[in-house]
Amino acid sequence: MIRVVVLTGAGISAESGLKTFRAEDGLWEKHPIEEVATPEGYQRNPQLVREFYNARWQQLATADVEPNPAHRALAQLEQAPEIELTLVTQNIDNLHERGGSHHVVHMHGELAKARCPSSQQVFPMAEPFSEQALCTCCMPGEILRPHVVWFGEMPLGLDRVYHALSHCDLFVAIGTSGTVYPAAGFVDMASQGHAKTLEVNIEPTKVGSHFQYSLMGKASETVPQLVERLLSGQCVSEFATPR
Repeated sequence: MIRVVVLTGAGISAESGLKTFRAEDGLWEKHPIEEVATPEGYQRNPQLVREFYNARWQQLATADVEPNPAHRALAQLEQAPEIELTLVTQNIDNLHERGGSHHVVHMHGELAKARCPSSQQVFPMAEPFSEQALCTCCMPGEILRPHVVWFGEMPLGLDRVYHALSHCDLFVAIGTSGTVYPAAGFVDMASQGHAKTLEVNIEPTKVGSHFQYSLMGKASETVPQLVERLLSGQCVSEFATPR
């Protein structure tokens, strides 16, 4: 049994047609981070925050946004009996699930879900956020907030992720810059447990030197090749580029 931890970032979803939140000027759809991605911003202007995430929600629901071969390949890896996979994503879309994965750790939450601000119970979202979207766990019901981890909030599922990293044989980061903590520290944690580490990206990142191996190219092309080689029993050192 080979224990593998995979971390995916915005790069894997961008190939499915999803725009990233943050533009080159640091603004999120013309808004500063503080307005649309912090608890304080939500308290000041909940309607603006709801509109921001509704636009992302509606984009995800469009017909031309579909899982790409990288999502499907990771689902295939999850199903392999010789692989114990922990799939962790920084993305809040549901493309991994739509691609066939069943056990995804969404460390930054999920766009297609909402959360009660009091009980923290999570609900699936079948329609856009509004003041009429109320929880069923409180009396009277409270207005549901996006089930998204904002700046200043703790990422989800970290206990499970840290345990998997400390016991894995291989850690793979796909389509992520790896510059934001705690995810930026995942490669070092895996290395401390003597795992092999592999960066898969369209170009080297600032933390690329922390990885032992790299595969450069589009995720939709490199990830299916990676999965095929792992399932055939090849070691990373046989096909990836050493750092």
